[in-house]
Amino acid sequence: MKTSVWNLDQAHTSINFAVRHMVVSKVRGHFANFSGTLRFDDADLSRSTAEVRIDASSLYTGAAERDVHLRSPDFFDVARFPDIHFRSKRVEQVSRTKFRIVGDLTIRDQTREVTLDAAYGGHAVDPWGNERLGFVAEATVDRKAFGLKWNQLLEAGGAIVGDQVDIELELEAVRANVEAAA
Repeated sequence: MKTSVWNLDQAHTSINFAVRHMVVSKVRGHFANFSGTLRFDDADLSRSTAEVRIDASSLYTGAAERDVHLRSPDFFDVARFPDIHFRSKRVEQVSRTKFRIVGDLTIRDQTREVTLDAAYGGHAVDPWGNERLGFVAEATVDRKAFGLKWNQLLEAGGAIVGDQVDIELELEAVRANVEAAA
C-alpha cells in the first residue's frame, strides 16, 4: 500500500484564528506564511499524517498596532519563537467525510495535544493537471496553555482578551510527484 504525499497550497489555504475581545466581540486574524505536508492514505485514513509549520511573524489582524503587540513577548514573542508547529499523532475516522486529527501543537516552546475536527472537501484536478485535495478543520485551544498569558481586567468585569482561541483551517493541498511507501 502506498501513501500519497501532498503539499499545502499557500495561495489556496487559510490558517485563521478568532478570540473574544472585551467579552462583547471577536477579533479575527490569520497567518500568511506557512508550509505543510500531508501523507494521505485514502484506503486507511488512520495511516495518514499531517505536519504544518507556521511563521508566527506573519500574523495579520488588520490593525498594525495590535499585530505588533501580538508579535511581542506579551504574546507570540516571535523574536524567540519564530515558528508554530503542528504534527499529527493519529487520525480517527468519524464518518465517510468527517474525521479527527489528534496531534501536538507547539507555540512558544509549549507543546500540547489538540484535536482538530476535520471534514474532507473532495478531490479535483485543476486545468493544469495538478491533483488537489481539500479539507476544513477547526479546534479551540486555551491560549494560556501555550504561554500566551497577557491580559488586562475590565472595570465592568471580564478581560480584554478571551482565553479560548478558535482555530479555523481551510486547506487545499497539491499532490507531490513522489509516493511514500507505507
